[in-house]
Amino acid sequence: MSRVLLLLGVFLLALVGIVNAQSRNLDIYWIDVEGGAATLIVAPSGESLLYDAGYAVDDRDAKRIYAAAQQAGLKKIDSFVLSHYHGDHVGGLPALAKMIPIDRFFDHGDAVDDVDRERLDIYKNVAGSKRTILKAGDVIPLKGVQAQVVASNAEFLTKPINGGGPNPICATAEQKAQAAPENARMVGALFTYGKFRFLDLADLDWANEMALTCPVNKLGTVTIWQADRHGSLHGAGAPALLGAIKPQVIVVNNGPRKGLGQVDKNARSITNPGVLNTSPSYSYEKIAKLPGVEDIWQGHLALADTEHNTSRNLIANFEETAECKGNWIKASVAPDGKFTITNGRTGFSKTYTAR
Repeated sequence: MSRVLLLLGVFLLALVGIVNAQSRNLDIYWIDVEGGAATLIVAPSGESLLYDAGYAVDDRDAKRIYAAAQQAGLKKIDSFVLSHYHGDHVGGLPALAKMIPIDRFFDHGDAVDDVDRERLDIYKNVAGSKRTILKAGDVIPLKGVQAQVVASNAEFLTKPINGGGPNPICATAEQKAQAAPENARMVGALFTYGKFRFLDLADLDWANEMALTCPVNKLGTVTIWQADRHGSLHGAGAPALLGAIKPQVIVVNNGPRKGLGQVDKNARSITNPGVLNTSPSYSYEKIAKLPGVEDIWQGHLALADTEHNTSRNLIANFEETAECKGNWIKASVAPDGKFTITNGRTGFSKTYTAR
């Protein structure tokens, strides 16, 4: 009898483990690296993926990423995805790799500008033999979540996914010259969990956003869009992209004086393209006026123009760099498509239903 009871107990414990695993949410942490990028994704299976690692500055960002990983209950990071070799995306990696084990590394390959070659060498030294070079259309392993590469090394999806198709906006869409090569080599990915879709194109520029959406929208529509180029939407945020993906919620990984709020002396008015608009509010107005956008969440208050930011309870940090607390923004996504976003600074949260 005791053997039967023991076996029954083992079975019940296993069943509880299965139920708990099935009931876990998909969690996404936007870690404040002050105008760099570091997005930690934890699948319902418990498998984790870190997308970029912020700046090197005094190991500040590595410590913030490690703290978020601890908050998420992680003992290791299963996959690290590097969007490109700029210092605000790869700088924190060497220090982070000493704080927590990282199993796999993914990137766009060895094509870099001369200015980024040293960072490539540092990255390769950290990744070692655990490195995989990504191509558009690849799927990054993340159990329970589809993580599809939509751009890598200046190559893009050739066929639409996620219900994409012809994009009528392209007929009148404004064209812009391509940015510096490294921003064109970006690894961009679409994460799908049931009805919920999260798009991270890192620093992809206007011309290459259009390569993904004109004349055919290859991305479909998304639930959350992490604003390209930290919200500096003079050279990104092409209307042909934004009108195609129709984001429900936008998260901006800006710094106090980087990204959202930066000024471009050649910016055109959103409502009247024939007129220059050099206001720091240009980028915020562009996304705030998008049809269907329910909310904009910001990593930082944009100090260049404090009157043109999102609602204060949707901003994680207010301070200048030296005083910044590094609060995160977190989305927790249930299997039915409902998701709650929480401000790590205040605990304020808001719940949405993925369309």
